[in-house]
Amino acid sequence: MERPKQVDPVLAAVLSAIKATVKGGVGKLRERPQGKHYKEGEPWPALTRPTWRPDIRAAVISKARVNMHRKLRNMVTMTGLYPLAVLSDCVVYPAPGGSPLDFLPYAASGRPQPGAFRLGSTPGLAKTEGVQELLWAVDLMEKGLNPARHIKGDGHDAVLDEGE
Repeated sequence: MERPKQVDPVLAAVLSAIKATVKGGVGKLRERPQGKHYKEGEPWPALTRPTWRPDIRAAVISKARVNMHRKLRNMVTMTGLYPLAVLSDCVVYPAPGGSPLDFLPYAASGRPQPGAFRLGSTPGLAKTEGVQELLWAVDLMEKGLNPARHIKGDGHDAVLDEGE
């Protein structure tokens, strides 16, 4: 992995993305307690539930991650736009207007293109987490921060209030 960093920066970026994806997916199998109410040394509540199945949980997370990657690829193909930032289930795109509807691809019939992100409240559809000016995202990226972590609500960190 060291050689491509020096030879080809694009290959280094691809390898880094693959490593982060695999590391994040495998890490979910050994995930530890989360949430602000958990205290070190307490038993993890999820482990006491008879329905706790880390293998099923990992499969669901994996399926969601694959779907996200597929939709990201399809969005590039349909719109030519690449995301500015991605964080687990949040993607930040540049849009020509102030609404997510301004960059989502639509068929000639006016219906959303299949295979791309579509807005809605049912499973499989995307919801708007927030809209900010492009300069806001650029400022965060210059500080080394991920805009996808800060776009929710008033721009503060996405914090887990409750966890398993």
